[in-house]
Amino acid sequence: MKGFAFGAALILVGTVAAASAQTPAAPPQKPAAPAAPAAPAQAPQPPPPAPFPEGARWAFVVLQRIANESADGKAATAQIQALQQKKAAELTEKQKQLQGIQAKLEKEASVMSVTAQSDLAKQAEKLNTDIQRFTQDAQQELTELQEQLRLQFESRVQPVLDEVRQEKGLHFIFNGPDSGLVAADPGLDISLDVIKKLDAAKPAGAKPN
Repeated sequence: MKGFAFGAALILVGTVAAASAQTPAAPPQKPAAPAAPAAPAQAPQPPPPAPFPEGARWAFVVLQRIANESADGKAATAQIQALQQKKAAELTEKQKQLQGIQAKLEKEASVMSVTAQSDLAKQAEKLNTDIQRFTQDAQQELTELQEQLRLQFESRVQPVLDEVRQEKGLHFIFNGPDSGLVAADPGLDISLDVIKKLDAAKPAGAKPN
């Protein structure tokens, strides 16, 4: 069951970019007369779900939708994003340190001794190597967490799929995108049924009240 993914377990790898030039601010303009307040627009109501076809013996789900909309899936995505942000902040700090060393070499090279220049160059080289290693390790950690959460999510979803299948008297449930499905009665999509039942179920290992 690999038809879904949580978050974006990627860290952008690249060299430290130079600071971009700032665009001059446009001259201030005379403020325009305030417009009359517009009536609040009403959000369009989503259409009601199509009824499940009577007598159908097969259905399909969209696993990515279940991962995106279920409470379990949202929690897993938040966990991955939190780790990603933490690693990205640590990477940014290392890059700033490297930028500082490079800037010092550029500005003060003419007044530095050869030994001091060599020491700074070695520091920059070592820090650059550390950044590359850190990026690789962070990517590996994110990938492992994503796989761990995917397996946990599968173990939660599979019993719910079986329960829904039995309740509806189905022979098969397909993952629509992975099964090559190109057209079907929309009522055969039981993703929402699975999401509701999954959210209502207690997490694995939860203690009864």
